[in-house]
Amino acid sequence: LSSLHLKEEKPKPDANGAVVKADDNIEKTEDEEKEDRAAQSLLNKLIRSNLVDTTNQVEVLQRDPTSPLYSVKSFEELRLKSQLLQGVYAMGFNRPSKIQENALPMMLAEPPQNLIAQSQSGTGKTAAFVLAMLSRVEPGNKYPQCLCLSPTYELALQTGKVIEQMGKFYPELKLAYAVRGNKLERGQKISEQIVIGTPGTVLDWCSKLKFIDPKKIKVFVLDEADVMIATQGHQDQSIRIQRMLPRDCQMLLFSATFEDSVWKFAQKVVPDPNIIKLKREEETLDTIKQYYVLCSNRDEKFQALCNIYGAITIAQAMIFCHTRKTAGWLAAELSKEGHQVALLSGEMMVEQRAAVIERFREGKEKVLVTTNVCARGIDVEQVSVVINFDLPVDKDGNPDNETYLHRIGRTGRFGKRGLAINMVDSKHSMNILNRIQEHFNKKINKLDTDDLDEIEKITN
Repeated sequence: LSSLHLKEEKPKPDANGAVVKADDNIEKTEDEEKEDRAAQSLLNKLIRSNLVDTTNQVEVLQRDPTSPLYSVKSFEELRLKSQLLQGVYAMGFNRPSKIQENALPMMLAEPPQNLIAQSQSGTGKTAAFVLAMLSRVEPGNKYPQCLCLSPTYELALQTGKVIEQMGKFYPELKLAYAVRGNKLERGQKISEQIVIGTPGTVLDWCSKLKFIDPKKIKVFVLDEADVMIATQGHQDQSIRIQRMLPRDCQMLLFSATFEDSVWKFAQKVVPDPNIIKLKREEETLDTIKQYYVLCSNRDEKFQALCNIYGAITIAQAMIFCHTRKTAGWLAAELSKEGHQVALLSGEMMVEQRAAVIERFREGKEKVLVTTNVCARGIDVEQVSVVINFDLPVDKDGNPDNETYLHRIGRTGRFGKRGLAINMVDSKHSMNILNRIQEHFNKKINKLDTDDLDEIEKITN
């Protein structure tokens, strides 16, 4: 299905993609090594084997409030071409996900409608817009009709995989990758009906090199808009591409978050949109028991951890550290004691991180030591203990309540009971903990030896 003629060597992931260079001698705070959103997004794609069933409410704002609001409960209702329906089922989708129920009828409507949609990784959005693209293609016309922009080379390849899987019963459909290193002869026209690529290369192909006639594009997809605008230049390039497209081209934009900057960008790129938003799910701490342990330094924290260790290894645990250096030290110390530990940190390539998470998921290691890189979006169902070896603080040293919620929210998920243990090693960190308690209006008790029995009950 695809044609990727890479004449240069495959680009190595860079600051735009997967690798973050680390200098081990420098103690970096999490804020400085703030994980590249693109890398986080790619990681989520690599570790998701199935769709996440979100409990979030979907809010639909229609461009034309008078038109009836359709949602579908089955793929048959969409009257797809038989080879596409076959492709959908072959991918293991039995029924539409929540975002697909609402988004697909809008995307496939006649005349085509524009859409701005918010959806996290794992909600089925890629499959939804791929289905929209494949449905609009005229296979007999051998020129690009659908254009999809991704923020990085690696994310473009991931979307390409979905197109290939879904289109596998549609052999006349072809896919081209507009990414750096994919060199075509000057003056050549592209015959593939779907082009997926990064903004800079797509802009070159449309304007300078004229491989694509933008006036013939029927569907324009802008994926991961929040990641896109975090990369310098991508925003302007995307807007320049959009301006070359015909008025009746269908514009679809997706973003995991909708902060103001994303909104402003979305409104520039998508005229008269329908909007689908996920109402924010309030993460609750009700099912999570929270404790703290008083220590006077790092070694005492380690000792306390070893004392609790017997109870926590029954279940799976995540231990969060503030810096890579601490995480590396802690993992090494635990290994010396003969414990099986997995380490996850920012300088690993995305594929390496995915492999570590996979091993942890399969229970090959019971304990995962990590920095904040991992606090967001990684669901491992069997985690029942989270330990904050260092309390989360922002760059000014104030409590980072949101990160605290994300970290301990890795446990007590899916209605199960969970446990969070906070290590406190100074007046300053006690003050941080008190402010976290006030913020969430939840008392955090001091851990006593009697509580260890309680912990065993939770973790068993």
